[in-house]
Amino acid sequence: MITIWPQYLNKNLSLKEGRKIAKEYAVKDPSLNDIERALKRLGLTHSVQKEFSYPGKWYEKSGRILVEWEGTKLELLREVSLEIKNMRN
Repeated sequence: MITIWPQYLNKNLSLKEGRKIAKEYAVKDPSLNDIERALKRLGLTHSVQKEFSYPGKWYEKSGRILVEWEGTKLELLREVSLEIKNMRN
């Protein structure tokens, strides 16, 4: 299981603030809904946990998604981010 926080994909955040992928792959302000829709389109098994807060922003309930994935976390984040970009175009 791999955890995806919306912060991992957010183009507006620095690496220190929680972004995990290069800005060229990242998207602007991804929501849990965006990530969930992308995972459904990619056919990946996942579960949404809306009540959780990202550790760096413990005061903000951003939620997270747990995904069943065989590859690396970075590969998953890039796939999801590219799918969100495709959905927005």
